[in-house]
Amino acid sequence: MTSKPHPPLMKKHSQTDLISRLKSRKILGVGGEDDDGEVHRSKISQMLGNEMKFAVREPVGLRMWMLISAVGFTVMGLMALVFPNQLYEVVFEEELSTTNISVRLYGGALLSLALIMWNGLYTVEKIIIQWTLLSEACYFAVQFLVTSITLMEIGILPNAALLLLLSRVLFLVVTMAYYYHLGRKPKKI
Repeated sequence: MTSKPHPPLMKKHSQTDLISRLKSRKILGVGGEDDDGEVHRSKISQMLGNEMKFAVREPVGLRMWMLISAVGFTVMGLMALVFPNQLYEVVFEEELSTTNISVRLYGGALLSLALIMWNGLYTVEKIIIQWTLLSEACYFAVQFLVTSITLMEIGILPNAALLLLLSRVLFLVVTMAYYYHLGRKPKKI
């Protein structure tokens, strides 16, 4: 019993058969536009989504501002921890009469905010950058209010304190400008 050799199998090459490819893509649900007007090239990209949606168009100078803020918060926090009396004397032009634990606690809080700033500097997620900027803006607003009230209670206005107040207002305005710019909807082209 000899068996006959089988004829070679005729394989269908779906890459060359255009109608077959279009039918397959239609069944899979790829190739057409979705609700957002995006055309997905594969089912995987359709399931995972297009990461270009999440890319943030950062305003010019945002990363530099965040670096300056992180360095500033770190330096001021360390100064408040290590040299609490000198830091108080520079701002209010009088010696710290009470214990310097409050200034050291202030330094610890600044270092905690600095950690948030450093983490915000290295992220690409828009919401984390926005929360970092909002934390910074809240700090500047609270420091402005606390320093103003303290100066009114003392009844003096030293030049260093006035410079501190003006710088806090400037920093607050810059931070809120970046926060506002990140929160805007991008224009469609």
